[in-house]
Amino acid sequence: MFVLQKQKSCSMKNVLFIFIVGLSLVSCAQQSNNNAVSKTIDHNLNKFQVAYFASGCFWCVEAVYESVNGVYEVVSGYSGGVKKNPTYEEVCTGKLKHAEAVKVYYDSSIVDFETLVDVFFNSHDPSQKNAQGPDHGPQYRSIAFYSTADEKVIIERKIGVLRKARTWSQITTEVTPFEIFYPAEDYHQNYERLHPDQPYVRRVSIPRLNQFKKKMPEVLKH
Repeated sequence: MFVLQKQKSCSMKNVLFIFIVGLSLVSCAQQSNNNAVSKTIDHNLNKFQVAYFASGCFWCVEAVYESVNGVYEVVSGYSGGVKKNPTYEEVCTGKLKHAEAVKVYYDSSIVDFETLVDVFFNSHDPSQKNAQGPDHGPQYRSIAFYSTADEKVIIERKIGVLRKARTWSQITTEVTPFEIFYPAEDYHQNYERLHPDQPYVRRVSIPRLNQFKKKMPEVLKH
């Protein structure tokens, strides 16, 4: 029986990737490399604002933010820890303090940071501590990173509203000053879009994306 818990086998995700590559060595691997190049070379990203969030599997979070109008690019990676240039396998141990995170490039004339925070809280369960859905471990914890004092105020104000409304039994989200972000390995980028039939994507990532779309249809790209 297929096990959904990524934490139970972060290595399982790698095994699945190797299996996919074995079936289609050229097309799948080449797609992954091409996507990584497009993020760093083809796009002029300097003109965009940047925000960072962590809320479980970065395959899921990347897909959510890429569906938002005004978001130009999203990169999966690692943040919140201490080790430089961590690998996926190292982060999966849960010992590095890094979380699976995303870097969101957005056009602030179309979507503002406050809306991105709303997307964050409407696309995951912030009451789960060191977990999200079937995934467990500190690498899946909820973190809203801020780069300015204004961003911190926006995040804390939103948490205050949620607590007052008792939307969740508790809010475990960490409000953390941003320090550094390490892009994940090439094959993690655009993973949900490139592998829609992968079991985890089909059973966890896509339903999570669809649930978010129902909550915030007004922010979606046409």
